Amino acid sequence: MANSYSERRVVITGLGCVTPLGNDPDTFWKNLIAGQCGIDKITAFDASPYDTKIAGEVKNFDPTPAFPSPKDVRRADRYSQFAIYAAWTALKDSGLDLAKENLDEIGVFLGSGIGGLTTTSDQLKILNERGPSRVSPFTIPMLISNMASGLVSMYFNLRGPNFATCSACATANHAIGEAWRTIKAGDAQIMFAGGSEAAVIPIGIAGFCAMRAMSTRNDDPKAASRPFDKDRDGFVMGEGAGVLVLEELEHAKKRGAQIYCEISGYGNTADAHHLTAPSPGGEGAARCMKMALRTGGLNLTDVTYINAHGTSTPQGDVCETQAIKSVFGDHAKKLVVSSTKGATGHMLGAAGAVEMTACALAIKHGIVPPTINYTTPDPECDLDYVPNTARQMPVNAIVNNSFGFGGHNSTIAAKKFVG
Repeated sequence: MANSYSERRVVITGLGCVTPLGNDPDTFWKNLIAGQCGIDKITAFDASPYDTKIAGEVKNFDPTPAFPSPKDVRRADRYSQFAIYAAWTALKDSGLDLAKENLDEIGVFLGSGIGGLTTTSDQLKILNERGPSRVSPFTIPMLISNMASGLVSMYFNLRGPNFATCSACATANHAIGEAWRTIKAGDAQIMFAGGSEAAVIPIGIAGFCAMRAMSTRNDDPKAASRPFDKDRDGFVMGEGAGVLVLEELEHAKKRGAQIYCEISGYGNTADAHHLTAPSPGGEGAARCMKMALRTGGLNLTDVTYINAHGTSTPQGDVCETQAIKSVFGDHAKKLVVSSTKGATGHMLGAAGAVEMTACALAIKHGIVPPTINYTTPDPECDLDYVPNTARQMPVNAIVNNSFGFGGHNSTIAAKKFVG
């Protein structure tokens, strides 16, 4: 074991995801680099009265293999079901044999931007229609945003550090970054980290519609989310989960684990500006990226790929572009930048972990996923956004951005593992 914080290195050894493009990393990646889109008309409820009638829904999802019993499935909100399934998939992918591990040294940081919105909505309806005595005793345990993290620890008997991050769309990146810090500090050997969201329900869609934040390109769902394109008109909501297994390097090497990449740095800043709008020029995002590069010991020219927050909103995409240019200067023109939200929609609190999965696979395979639906360049967004077609190229170091309502910014820096 390395002796100090600065010497301890952290690698990714397992991936798990539930997404509109597939419910395992291989399917997700295959569809992502093929330029497929998981967005379509909403099927979970009748969306005809809503301004936005489209979303990136998870399809063909059966959580039961990841749960102790069908009863336990029923007692978990959909966001927790996504998270537990993704964690179970990541555990299998990592090759960990928990029977051989010190479970006191394995922790879970799993967050959600909104938590159990389905449970909240359903139980509120029961309260209003049938009275307080008919509300489920599982209401609170099902809706609270920390329960996914708690359930993963219970089902796998993981007794190390455990909490839930909640920072809107920055949630999952914050979970990954804090897990990195925890391993670096010597407080755990292994961490499950990520986020989950299940907000494609009436109140979720209605709330974002009321903000006029979402695309209304309802007649062409597959082309509705178009990050950095001049004709973008708002984000499209997605749902799902992403969970990564982070591991101290010497521990991973000792057990012969596969290593996708090394997490090298983490940035975490606040805009201190506005409820929903980014700070002018992406100033807070720029400071966040600089922090991730500094803590990771990366030079600007080391970075070859940025997985952008890139939500397809008119203001947000411009501010992120400005932030990248302010951080990277002349090197910004040599970087490749893409947003996978054109394919998945914006998965809110799960976004950072699913996008970190894409980054890990980009490093492993030397392929950068495309920004789909990019047809009309925007003069204010003038970087190389990998339009429409995946690009084969060396991916030596990456930056993964996630920015949330409330002015929360989180950035993960990672690089190809070199022993």
